[in-house]
Amino acid sequence: MKDRIKKVIPLRLRSPLRSVYHHMRHALESVFRFRVCAIYRRFQGFTMIPRDIYTANLRLTQRMYDIPGDVVECGVWRGGMSGGMATLLGGARRYWLFDSFEGLPAPDERDGADALRYHHDEGSPHFNDNCRADKAIADEAMARSGASDVCVIKGWFNDTLPNFPMDRRIAVLRLDGDWYESVMCCLRNLYPRVVQGGLIIIDDYYYWDGASRAVHDFLSEISSADRVSQFDNQVAYILKGAAPARR
Repeated sequence: MKDRIKKVIPLRLRSPLRSVYHHMRHALESVFRFRVCAIYRRFQGFTMIPRDIYTANLRLTQRMYDIPGDVVECGVWRGGMSGGMATLLGGARRYWLFDSFEGLPAPDERDGADALRYHHDEGSPHFNDNCRADKAIADEAMARSGASDVCVIKGWFNDTLPNFPMDRRIAVLRLDGDWYESVMCCLRNLYPRVVQGGLIIIDDYYYWDGASRAVHDFLSEISSADRVSQFDNQVAYILKGAAPARR
């Protein structure tokens, strides 16, 4: 194909055309970045995620636009991230939001010393009432997104996730469960439902020891060669079944 293009397009025109292509691409990327920033502003009262990481999540999620399947988030707080993904990807999907809405369970030794300190430091400005939220606020966030096929499920993951319908397939699975046991529960119950090439975002992979341990223990448990990748130097993710890039 490249040889055909070289024959059709004279050498003197290739450089200007390449320049036009790069300018158009840059313009489209600028428009898209403006859009995801606007989505962040719409939902910033519904999320604790900083703007740069929030918009990076959306830019990564955009890659799944043409991949059929549901969008599932485990650990939603007030629903701001799910609302943003629904706004970006559109309403022709089912959106699932799982949360206890009663705060985080207690961490254990697998989550590391920092997690144990966090759990007992209720006076910390980062404690945020141990991530408690009102389910009605998450419902409001999803109403803002315009999505009509929404399931907001209240309860602990080990009680709710085993009931996820066997016939549903997941295009985007976002895990924000913080601790080892929560992340492992999500992976064991939902990873098999993710389509080939589907996206798994691990929010706490770089923050809490338990989250990263759970990911690697699970991949080892199922003898998977799936890689953990990094997007925009901030977001950890897996593309299920994707072949690694070859040099």
